[in-house]
Amino acid sequence: MPITAHAMAPASAATVERRPFASLGHADHGWLNARHHFSFADYYDPDRMGWGAIRVWNDDVIAPQEGFPPHPHRDMEIITYVRSGAITHQDSMGNKGRTAAGDVQVMSAGTGVRHAEYNLEDEPTTLFQIWIAPKRPGGSPSWGAKPFPRAGRAGQFVVLASGFADDADALPIRAEARLLAATLPAGQSIEQPVGAGRHAYLVAATGAVEIAGVRFEARDGAAISGGQTLTITALEDAELVLVDSE
Repeated sequence: MPITAHAMAPASAATVERRPFASLGHADHGWLNARHHFSFADYYDPDRMGWGAIRVWNDDVIAPQEGFPPHPHRDMEIITYVRSGAITHQDSMGNKGRTAAGDVQVMSAGTGVRHAEYNLEDEPTTLFQIWIAPKRPGGSPSWGAKPFPRAGRAGQFVVLASGFADDADALPIRAEARLLAATLPAGQSIEQPVGAGRHAYLVAATGAVEIAGVRFEARDGAAISGGQTLTITALEDAELVLVDSE
């Protein structure tokens, strides 16, 4: 369902920190070229341990016919937003599925699950993998995926994954958080409220945008404090991905 703006602090008062793509953690494994918005694996930055309940935001490029072999997780909500290509999932619960560009898969690791993610395509796959801390530990693990046509997000944020029951069309996660996405043509603006005490993190998958008078290039991170309404203006045709969390 679309999210509509409501009255909050003016956009001119916005508190937004730009995290340039070039400043992100970087690991090139050959088959995987990864950028880390937050501390992850061998990348450690005490100032970038997370943002609210967001623990990981990885910007991954996976080579054709490569991928992550089976490995375990527990007590984490793991969201995969595919930007181009496709990813094929399989897990210890018996689930298997292919998630294509623009679509989303979610996995609640709960008490524990093993999964693998492979790019079985003949082209690189690019994706965002986002980890969010759950409301509480434990619970049975689960997995789900859903197509979300980009045309349905033109000029508006649409909720793709959510821990709130009101977001009936979104994939369910077990966190006080939402994943939203929008497509915005150059020259168009969109408003997005961030509630008091909340934390939002926004990345333009493609295209440059302006927020609070600051230019953000594609794949830069924007760490946004709560209690304000943002005005986001597309300087180029843009695809926006945003997480709003505790």
